[in-house]
Amino acid sequence: MNQEELLARLNGIEWNDFECKRARNGVPEDAYMTVSAFANSSGGWLVFGVSERDGQLEITGIESPDKVQNDFLAVLRGGKKLNVLIAVEPHRYEVEGKHVFAFHVPEATRSDKPVYLKGDPRQSYIRRGAGDEKCTQSELERFLRDAAQERYDGAALPDIPVEHCFDLDTVRWYQAQFHRRNQEHAEISDPVEFLLNWNFIIEQGNSMLPTRAGVLLFGEGRYVRQLLPRPVLDYQRIDVPFDQWSAEHRWHDRYVFEENIFRSWQGLVSRYMRIAEHPFSIDPATLRRNDDPPDYVAFREAAINLLIHQDYGDHGRKASIRMFSDRTIFWNPGDAFATEAELLEPTEKEVRNPSIVKAFRRIGLSDQAGTGIRAIFHNWHELGRVPPLLNNDKGRKEFELVLINKALINDAMERFRRDIGVSLLPEQADALALALEPSKEGRISLTDIRGLGINTTRQAKQIAEFLVRQQLLEPVGDTLFELKAPLKHRFLERAEPSTGEVTGEVTGEVTGEVSEKVSEEVQKLLSVMTGEMKRAEIQAALGLKHEDHFRDAYLSPALASDVIEMTVPDKPRSSKQRYRLTTRGRALQGKEQS
Repeated sequence: MNQEELLARLNGIEWNDFECKRARNGVPEDAYMTVSAFANSSGGWLVFGVSERDGQLEITGIESPDKVQNDFLAVLRGGKKLNVLIAVEPHRYEVEGKHVFAFHVPEATRSDKPVYLKGDPRQSYIRRGAGDEKCTQSELERFLRDAAQERYDGAALPDIPVEHCFDLDTVRWYQAQFHRRNQEHAEISDPVEFLLNWNFIIEQGNSMLPTRAGVLLFGEGRYVRQLLPRPVLDYQRIDVPFDQWSAEHRWHDRYVFEENIFRSWQGLVSRYMRIAEHPFSIDPATLRRNDDPPDYVAFREAAINLLIHQDYGDHGRKASIRMFSDRTIFWNPGDAFATEAELLEPTEKEVRNPSIVKAFRRIGLSDQAGTGIRAIFHNWHELGRVPPLLNNDKGRKEFELVLINKALINDAMERFRRDIGVSLLPEQADALALALEPSKEGRISLTDIRGLGINTTRQAKQIAEFLVRQQLLEPVGDTLFELKAPLKHRFLERAEPSTGEVTGEVTGEVTGEVSEKVSEEVQKLLSVMTGEMKRAEIQAALGLKHEDHFRDAYLSPALASDVIEMTVPDKPRSSKQRYRLTTRGRALQGKEQS
């Protein structure tokens, strides 16, 4: 983090990877809780010499910088306060004559988690939002399970009889797929011998024991449920947009899969065929097709990712697929061990369930190692849609992937590209369009650009640097870029009616006619506006639960339409930010109320 990046972060708010401490004369004790939380989550920046005042971060400086730095680093490297040595990356700045430190705390390896204080695993912390929280017993068990040298899915099960626990129809189906795809291997027709050969049954002494992966993949239903006292997958189809649904509403189709993993996959494909965007037939034997359209490939890889990477030792949370009319949400108990950037690399990844993963790959039901997430992003981009959303929460140990049915480049964006007078290649135009997405708030990273189907970080950087040279983006750091403010305002002024444009003459005082061509969502927002309101107050007044949808469908279009404005426009993320009606907004609100 350079000084410019630090100052940019200080203009925002503390969040899951950024924490500030006053540390004026010494290291505060709660700094080590933050170190534990960052190490157990995705890493983060711990900044000394910054205080919070009236909701704003303010540089107050450190009086004894050498002592503070030496004391802090000595504790982290001493091995007494924390159970593992933490190699932080220190940075020292002088801002307006005041000393500030920024320490990057890296994420700990799988085998080193949890990182805890005072020799007590119960003193383990994780990062939630902008705070450090002590791990619950269940969260601690998840860390310990993932840290074990013997993988959970490879363990032998002495209490389950090998001669009764397998569903032979599933085993024979798998054998047929395996031999069709791997003709170089000698065919083994006996189901038990086949499972023994591929380590789904193992020999211990004079006994043959099924492995946990063997039962989960091929087991009879009652043995699967004995081993896993919660569903393999909860599938729900909800035929309304995401924002219009609440937990009290009934789904339109639901199936709770409690059979083995391969039977669950077969049942899921059957349900997907009923609602696929591009109708198709499928080989009932292989569950594959020759003309896979992008939407099916994206769904297939996301669903298989859900089945093969979840934490089957977590009996309190179940995997789910919720298919709304405007998006599909895949949620898994169990985080990915890789970072989001690493998930987009075509390299082998460390996985939670290696036996289960290999079983799928041997019959071609998952792309080659390391490419599943890349395939999802590539095929979704091929459909011209905004990139999938990933939330790999390493603290809570959960993974969410969202496929949103929304075009990346709409008519307004096409007109805007023509207006700015810059010739852009398709990948450059896609990156610019992504930066203009309301959810990005004008900022994109190299990883975001990689999500547009770009193969390498080097190529993503070339795209970003071209947009910088064209005065469309400006760098905030080595990997983060921000939309030029005049450009953003210019785009919002040209927003099309479908995104909330208001047309008509309005200058100072209202003159002429003010068109009522605003979206229904913007009309609803206008109806609840009174005085200066916080974002959360407007959202609550509208009765909306999901912040992302509120921003995308209500707040951003209202700002783009010039019917509301920020009270602190130069600091969009300020904790003091409020929203109020403009002259145009008051005119429209008056029409609604008259």
